[in-house]
Amino acid sequence: MTSRTYPCTEAVKIGRMSKASQFQDAATTIREFADHEADVGDAFVTLLVHAGIAAADAICCHELGEHAQGESHEEAIRLLRRVKPNGADLAKALDALLRAKTRAGYGHQPVNKDTRTRCWRAAEKLVLAARDRLSG
Repeated sequence: MTSRTYPCTEAVKIGRMSKASQFQDAATTIREFADHEADVGDAFVTLLVHAGIAAADAICCHELGEHAQGESHEEAIRLLRRVKPNGADLAKALDALLRAKTRAGYGHQPVNKDTRTRCWRAAEKLVLAARDRLSG
C-alpha cells in the first residue's frame, strides 16, 4: 500500500472542516429523528467516521501544512500523532473511528451501543479540536 501526504491550501483546510461539520450535523440529525438509535446505528457511525477523517485532515492542514491521502488510513493516524499539542490523543480518537468503519459500512452485523457511543465521542473530540484550532 502506498502512503502519501499532500500539501494543503487554505481551500483544502476550509473544505475539509466544512465536510467534518456537515458529516457530524448529518449524524446528529439522523440520530435525533430515528425512533431508536440502533435502527440507524450503522449510518450514524459511518457519518461519524467521515466527520472524524475530515476533521483530522483539517487539523493536519492547519498544524502541519499537509494531510494524508492514500490507500491506508494508518498514514493519517501517524500524521495526526505529530500534531502539537494533543496529537497522540487525537490520533487515538481517529483510530477508534477507523476501527469501526468496516463493520458499520460494509459488515452484515450492526454496530452495538458501545461502538456508537465511542464513535460519537471520538468524532466530537476531533471536530471540536479542528474548530478550536481553525478559529483560534
